[in-house]
Amino acid sequence: MVARAYTVAFQGLEARPVEVQCAIAAGLPAFNLVGLPDKSVSEAKERVRAALVAMGLALPAKRITVNLSPADLPKEGSHFDLPIALAVLAEMDVVPRDAVAGVVALGELSLDGGIVAVTGALPAAVAAAEAERGLVCPAGRGAEAAWVGAAQVIAPRSLLALVNHMTGKAVLSPAEPGIVAGAVEARDLSDVRGQEKAKRALEIAAAGRHHLLMIGPPGSGKSMLAARLPGILPPMAAAEALETSMIHSVAGLLGEGGISRARPFREPHHTASVAAIAGGGRGAKPGEISLAHHGVLFLDEFPEFPRPVLETLRQPLETGEVVVARANAHVRYPCRFLLVAAANPCRCGYLADASRACGRAPACGADYMGRISGPLLDRFDLRVEVPAVSIDDLASAAAGEPSALVAERVAAARALQRARFEGVTGALVNADAEGELLTAIARPEPDAALLLRELATRFHLSARAYHRVLRVARTIADLDASPATLRRHVAEAAGYRLG
Repeated sequence: MVARAYTVAFQGLEARPVEVQCAIAAGLPAFNLVGLPDKSVSEAKERVRAALVAMGLALPAKRITVNLSPADLPKEGSHFDLPIALAVLAEMDVVPRDAVAGVVALGELSLDGGIVAVTGALPAAVAAAEAERGLVCPAGRGAEAAWVGAAQVIAPRSLLALVNHMTGKAVLSPAEPGIVAGAVEARDLSDVRGQEKAKRALEIAAAGRHHLLMIGPPGSGKSMLAARLPGILPPMAAAEALETSMIHSVAGLLGEGGISRARPFREPHHTASVAAIAGGGRGAKPGEISLAHHGVLFLDEFPEFPRPVLETLRQPLETGEVVVARANAHVRYPCRFLLVAAANPCRCGYLADASRACGRAPACGADYMGRISGPLLDRFDLRVEVPAVSIDDLASAAAGEPSALVAERVAAARALQRARFEGVTGALVNADAEGELLTAIARPEPDAALLLRELATRFHLSARAYHRVLRVARTIADLDASPATLRRHVAEAAGYRLG
């Protein structure tokens, strides 16, 4: 009779169920592994053999065949070690077959029988819960997987401990969920002197998840402002934390403590490749835009990014997801993030300072910013100039509002939006609203609507630009706790786009 164990194969965030079948029959001694395994899976038989020897067991001198079903699904990763070992042990009658069949297992085996941490425990726990099975995972991933709550999680440190658990000799306690406390953010908005318009734009961006572009000379405080954005964002809701943590779990970025409700803040270097930003590479791993899901993606020196990298942002900014297409798979990742970009006005950075600008001014500024395509620029809701701050202003300017006060206003605005979009699929903040939904939530006063039409006609706004101004105006109204969008809200929103 064939013994069966269960595990998963990852395709993006999806954990596809895999049945590990083991048969031991008479014949020449052999250990065959079939079912479209990659190199790391094929090597599992040697790790399993060594782990059993470390336990004092030897494989029978017979023909052992392990099949990973479905056979046409590619199997990648070292996490197949543990389910293969369990299937072999069940076929050898070392552990009860029903105990093995009742769990989804994943983990890499070391040669001494230890179970090594692997990626993907969180989506595997979700798949186990859907299959109404328990989960067996490495000890370092127990707190992460237990956060799902719908499946019992056993997290042994060794294969021997798991065998003793399944045979009832030393039963292990289920893993407890762990929450990683958000890191204390020492960077505060009160550190920034001056730049009131930029700080206001930062607040609006945080309140409605509106994409922000800051342009200014070197040292004006663009990176300093962006680094303080996490301090004014509210923590993620439970559903947001789960979705974001599943991406980080697949990428292997979760620590042993569990998951975090702190919003991610990603800041890749401008030499990053298309695969690093959008996703791809070996195994079609998530890129920076997905790792920033429900958080912030900060791109400093924005025009210095390669043109193909910048253009890959256009579709994800609109749809909130990215499809990594490969010859053997199409992997879909969510990527609803707040994009904050910073740029110098020209290559030398001193376009507005006649005493320091290069001899090609102002043509150098047009050439430099021309690296950013018009369609991509059109996707920024807020564009703000960040001028240089004089030494006298730095010395005399009073400290601004602390991040805590701004965060309270942002949280209140987010609460209004959360109540507004309750029950609406795919909409969490004003930036998600479009079409009839946007018209329904904006509710501009007649004079506000008239102003918006006049601006659209005078400045030849595209349909996208028109709607984005309306969204920003609605967010400004939320910050004012105003039920309707007023003329001053539209005027301020338009100023950030047309000023």
